[in-house]
Amino acid sequence: MEPLTVDGGKGTVELRSDGVIHLIWEPKVRIEIEDAQAAMAAVNEIAGDQTYPMLVDMATTEDVTRAARSVFSIPCAADRIALLGASPVDRIIANFFLGVHIPPCPTRFFTSRTESMKWLQAEN
Repeated sequence: MEPLTVDGGKGTVELRSDGVIHLIWEPKVRIEIEDAQAAMAAVNEIAGDQTYPMLVDMATTEDVTRAARSVFSIPCAADRIALLGASPVDRIIANFFLGVHIPPCPTRFFTSRTESMKWLQAEN
């Protein structure tokens, strides 16, 4: 299946051949509530009526608003979520989300793509 562009153009979502949904945010974006809602709609659309592990590539995300973070607490087609970042800012954003909101499924932050994929596929 072809990747879907998230409404608003700040990201893309694809279902990879290895059975992982991959949400990729564009560099230096500020994720607002509308962006989060559009991303989750794209995730649910691409998954159909199934659930999959999801890799969220947020390596260069600039900010996630409080309202957007609340959207990410709503259950979607992801049954495990790996947040992949690269910087201390990414870790702060992820840890703030994980500390304030209850994720809808097991969720962890990684700086290693290899480690994140191992974790996502461990339960498959």
